[in-house]
Amino acid sequence: MRTFKLFIVLTALVISNVSFSQSKEKADKLYENRAYVDAAEIYSKLPKTAKTLEKLGDCYYYNSEFEKAYKVYKKIYDRKIESELTESFYLKYYDVLKGTKNYEEADEVSTVHLNDPFSTENFKSILKRIIPYEYELKPITQDLGGSNFGIGLYGNKVVFASTQNLKNPNYKWNGKPYLDLYEAEIPKGDTIIIDSIKPFDKAINTKKQHESSAVFTKDGKTMYFSRNLKKRVDLDSTKVAVVSIFKAELVDNEWTNIEPVSFSSEFYSTMHPALNSDETKLFFSSDMPNSIGSFDIFYVDILEDNTFGEPVNLGPAINSERREHFPYVAKDSTLYFASNGKYGFGGLDLFSSSVNKGKFLDALNLGETINSEKDDFAFVVVDSLNTGYVSSNRSGIDNIYTFERIPTEREYFIEGLVTDKVTGELLPNTTVTLFDEDGNMISEVIAGEDARYKLKTEPNKSYSLEGFQPKYIPEITFFDTNDSGNIEFNIELEIESYKDAEEIVTDDEDGNTFIELENIYFDFAKWDIKPQAANTLNVLVALLKKYPRMEIQLGAHTDSRAGFEFNLELSKKRAKATLEYLVENGISRNRLTYKGYGETQPLVPCGDNCTETEFSINRRCEFLILK
Repeated sequence: MRTFKLFIVLTALVISNVSFSQSKEKADKLYENRAYVDAAEIYSKLPKTAKTLEKLGDCYYYNSEFEKAYKVYKKIYDRKIESELTESFYLKYYDVLKGTKNYEEADEVSTVHLNDPFSTENFKSILKRIIPYEYELKPITQDLGGSNFGIGLYGNKVVFASTQNLKNPNYKWNGKPYLDLYEAEIPKGDTIIIDSIKPFDKAINTKKQHESSAVFTKDGKTMYFSRNLKKRVDLDSTKVAVVSIFKAELVDNEWTNIEPVSFSSEFYSTMHPALNSDETKLFFSSDMPNSIGSFDIFYVDILEDNTFGEPVNLGPAINSERREHFPYVAKDSTLYFASNGKYGFGGLDLFSSSVNKGKFLDALNLGETINSEKDDFAFVVVDSLNTGYVSSNRSGIDNIYTFERIPTEREYFIEGLVTDKVTGELLPNTTVTLFDEDGNMISEVIAGEDARYKLKTEPNKSYSLEGFQPKYIPEITFFDTNDSGNIEFNIELEIESYKDAEEIVTDDEDGNTFIELENIYFDFAKWDIKPQAANTLNVLVALLKKYPRMEIQLGAHTDSRAGFEFNLELSKKRAKATLEYLVENGISRNRLTYKGYGETQPLVPCGDNCTETEFSINRRCEFLILK
């Protein structure tokens, strides 16, 4: 009897293990095929191992169910087995912490585990000072049902993507119907809810493919939109759905010639097309080879024969190591886009970048009046007006919002520290001057006792900054401002003293700085510059031309072999003769002063009992650096 009971228990255990193994295998297969809804249902019933929990959390994560993902990831994180946790886990956990407004915890993960010190509170404070607009949002699709996003302007209509067609099959990733494009009348007057909604042209919409992100030329005869290809490609043993930009032409009031653009591929995605104002460039998001991150923003030139140039990556000012999506180029050439790889508030945040000298500047987060802890994306502004549309899943599902933006009073400045280039010592009381790109002085400030300076600037301009301290070589730094305020512009000015830069410059024990040259010899009781003295002074001329801000005092000394008054007058004449020689050789008179000391400051205090050598040492000309 005991043997029979033991057999029953063992049989149950075997069945249980087989069942567990089969369930896990099925869940893993669904996970690999990105059927996250079905996979999550199975994972939630399996034993809570670290690997099972992470995959369960991933299923929620990839469908933006951050509250559910947070609860699962936190269980893993709280176990504190750091050796089992990868950078990938910390990145995902960081995302869900942001996405659930657990900002202090997110800052801790970023600082401790991702080696990226960050303070969300400081970030908010900076943005409040420098963002150009605040936004007032109102939903316009909350009564439509399903997921709705991505406004494209089409004459007096809008075109957007939606999952509201319940006749479409469900997409395994999120369990919702495939996306179709819909058109609607633009709301007028006080009405903000879009109406007269109908499916877009049947030639564009398909049953088992997503269509989204439509953009139209101004004449309404050409459209670009995103559509996933039917064929999945095998990348790294995983089947991946590729999205391509398609182009369509309106001929006899019918959309035709619907083809992928020439720069698309079945091995990488191109999506989210956007036209610039004069329709000479098409911007888009792609994960094509050699991208900086998982998705970057590119553009192609639209050539006169309606073909396309080669894709151009917008570079690190725009793109990060993660995802950049949904570009939009306003009438003033400002680029707007969504990113989850730059500092933000959670999920995809909206950013803008202005153009300066043909280049996009470092991107600026648009602030927490438009960005939430969830995904905020697909920004569209109506011409130059301060109204437009944005998409967001802040309510738990994608919806379209209309916005009105209100200009803010922005404060920009450059700030920093002035130090000695060689010793690193602080240099208080340094004069720091700001110049515009034409070299005109804008403002000037004296660095404080802490050697810090702060000067107001304006966004998207070119400047130069000079640090000037007596007895130091002025240091000039060139920089361009952008819309990031002082986030990027904290410039430490390092200036070098003349004595560190030039071997012939030295300090005496009293802190006076001199230029050491061979002694200048004058004939007895005379002050004319002899050829040998001229050779020495030519070295001084070259030094003064090298440093156009240097100012010096010429000091002449005599020996004591004549009367006091005679020697004093003689030294003045010799100092003045030296000054005139420098002026004749191109040195501005206002950089020079002279002084005759006569016999009052002998280097060898031997009185009337000096040897000829000692007299010659005392009979000298010195060059004191004043500035």
